[in-house]
Amino acid sequence: MSATMTDAGPAAGDPAVTSDDPAAAPRGLTPHATLKRVVLLLNPLSGSVGAHAEAEARAIFADYALQAEVRPLDGDFDDAVAAAFEHGPDAVFVLAGDGTARAVAAAAGPDGPLIAPLPGGTMNMLPKALYGTTDWKIALRQALEAGEPQFVAGGRINGEEPFFCAAILGSPALWAPAREALRAGKLKLAWSHAQQAVKRAFSGRLRYSLDGARARRTGALVLISPVISKAMEEPVGLEAAAMDPADAAETLRMAAHALFDDWRRDPAVSSRPARRIAIGARSRIPAVIDGEPTVLDREAVVVFLPRAFRALAPRPPAPETAD
Repeated sequence: MSATMTDAGPAAGDPAVTSDDPAAAPRGLTPHATLKRVVLLLNPLSGSVGAHAEAEARAIFADYALQAEVRPLDGDFDDAVAAAFEHGPDAVFVLAGDGTARAVAAAAGPDGPLIAPLPGGTMNMLPKALYGTTDWKIALRQALEAGEPQFVAGGRINGEEPFFCAAILGSPALWAPAREALRAGKLKLAWSHAQQAVKRAFSGRLRYSLDGARARRTGALVLISPVISKAMEEPVGLEAAAMDPADAAETLRMAAHALFDDWRRDPAVSSRPARRIAIGARSRIPAVIDGEPTVLDREAVVVFLPRAFRALAPRPPAPETAD
């Protein structure tokens, strides 16, 4: 994600949202966290946010006895996050894309304010895992009324690039543009991206070592945080899933799983937990990190972060998350 995302905060003199009207009985806030002052960072141009989201968010906050500041993202991203954290809010809500939520959570870290990443993007992997819904208004009320501080595990690539859901390394990452085009209903563009992915699928294989074990080779590696992993019951590490198609037919079959259902169903996939993963390749490695396509260097080390940041979310997770 670009280091310069947008946010300038509210206009000068724009009052924070409060619930001071004595005629209105405020709704109950969660008893599990102190929520006196909160900030919402909002990108109206992102995914499923919409032009009316700012007004809708202010209306929801007005139902509670707290001070809430809504800051649209329309300036420098780093300045926006610094301003949101400046006065020590109890929680920072993020209504934007997956990459923006990831960057804010990474900036907070385990010692910063509580973070509530609301579903405002396209994939919304982390919000769905925490709130079990893709409706940001429902997720916002869940966090306000039933949220608890809870640590979210994740990973960090080369000491710099954090992720809290999944990192896809290797040729399957090339299918991300096809998947997004398909989601948008652009079938011709999806087919074009799929053809490019097939041509590049065998351009290089990855070497990987899990927790210092003997290095192996694979077509691709997917590293999944415990917060969304379907194969891990305890947060003991990242789920490291090796994808190793033997030929073009298996590649197409795996691509179908990646586009239309759960890739774990493919027989060419094997997985196990790991806390430190070393990866290498002959050329730069295509990757998708929490839904954001990127390219890594030829060598990478990924470490497990058992306490990456503190989320404000209901406990236990919603039933949709448990599935």
